[in-house]
This record gives sequence, C-alpha cells and structure tokens, in this order.
Amino acid sequence: MIDIQNLSFSYKKTPVFDNISLSFQEGNIYGLLGENGVGKTTLLKLVCGLQRPTEGTCSVDGLTSHDRLPEMLQRITFLPDEVKLPDNTTPQRYVDELRPFYPNFAQGTFLHLMQEFEVEPDRKFREMSFGQQKKSLISAALSLGTDYVLLDEPTNGLDIPGKAQFRSILSKRVDERSTLIISTHQVKDVENLIDPIVILSNNAVLLDATVQRITEKLYFEYGGTQRDDALYSELMPGGYLNVVPNTTGEESQINIEALFNAVLRNKKQINELFAL
Repeated sequence: MIDIQNLSFSYKKTPVFDNISLSFQEGNIYGLLGENGVGKTTLLKLVCGLQRPTEGTCSVDGLTSHDRLPEMLQRITFLPDEVKLPDNTTPQRYVDELRPFYPNFAQGTFLHLMQEFEVEPDRKFREMSFGQQKKSLISAALSLGTDYVLLDEPTNGLDIPGKAQFRSILSKRVDERSTLIISTHQVKDVENLIDPIVILSNNAVLLDATVQRITEKLYFEYGGTQRDDALYSELMPGGYLNVVPNTTGEESQINIEALFNAVLRNKKQINELFAL
C-alpha cells in the first residue's frame, strides 16, 4: 500500500500540498485528476521519493519513499510525461539496461506488449514517432514486474488507435497485487478504466472515492432539461447532462468530465456530501 499521511510540500515559497492524507490500495487503477499545475506530477514524485515532503510522511509498503531504499525502488515504476531517450538505442536495449534493477522483469511480457502496440523492439528511438516512443516506454514500464506503476500523462502523443490499445492493455494488467496510478487531464482517454478517482485542487484533495461511492452520492441525468439544483449542467444532443445530488438512490452512468467540473465548481458542497 502507498500511504500518505498529513503531507505538506512547497517549492520554495509556493505551497503545493497542505496536510493531505491519501492511500492507494492494491488491485486498483487509480485516476489522479486535476487542472494543470495543481501538483499531480509532484505527488507522483513524492510517492517514488524524487521529492521530499516538507511535513508529514509518504511510504510504500511501510518503507519511507524519500529514503529510496533498493527494496522500495524494486517495487515501483514511475514513467514521467517526457523522457529523454538516447537516439542510438532501441527499446530492447533500454529494458536490458533496466533489467538488473528489477528482479521480476519479464522479457516475454515486454515483447508481447510491443507486439500489441505494433512497435518493433529493435528499431532505434530516433527512427520512431513520439507516439511510438511513448508506446515503447509504456511497454517497458508494465514489464518491470513492480507492484506499483505510476504513469504521468501516458496518453499524450498517442493517436486514437493507440489510446484504444493502451486502454485494452491496462484493463488486462491489474491483479490483486498490483496498483496503477494514472495522472492525466485527458479524462476521456481513461474514463472506463479508472476506479477509484482522486481529484486534486490547489493545496488539497477535493475527492477520493470509488466509482460506486460517487454514483451513490451523485446522479448523472442524461437528456433532461437544465435543472436548478444541478451541481453542473452541460448542453448535449437531445438535452442536458445534469450532475445532481443523488437523493433517490437511483443508479446512473458516471461521466468523468462532468464529475470533474462539478467537483471544481462546488468544492464545499462536494466535501460535505461525501463526508456523510
């Protein structure tokens, strides 16, 4: 488990987090959402120990993240949004260099994922498009055999077929021992994949809930008229999408973009609603 307790962090005099607490449990694909600049990437860096909290703690299976002990690093993979790759190397050489640090690396998994992504493992990075490079890095990250995989904006650079391949691959990669955290502002790319959902705002966690709990607390009404009690309304073909408090216990289909907007525009009300 990744456990964050009473964590605060600042860049010099600029606060990013103020006394936040979160946990990421095994067997889930978490969606880490938020506007640009609210600290999604910073949170991932804190989890893997690349940043040190100003106050509070962050640990992975009981090991303090910023100590960066080998036994912790072997359990976690962090794929940043941008990675500077040597022009003359290939994806296969890239994972060969990582292999000694990850005892559970699976060459067969790497080759299978590269095949699913339709990228050649022995082709040089300089001969690839940005999307092909991104697919190679995702394949590598998912092949290292770590319990925790942190992906920062993984669909950036992927075309529509590539995003579909990404969703298909990730849907088959989680088991009861693994945890994936996907940080993204492109929520449509991962809408049917992520559960639970964490939404960040300046200095704070606005929402940390499973899809089941979200639909227990909120009702997503499609095709109606615009409602006065809506936390968020959006005009769509055939009517309005309204996000309203769920007072009847009726089930509905979550829309993550609408959820995101409802949470950002009604921070106090959402906090009170989910505290019940």
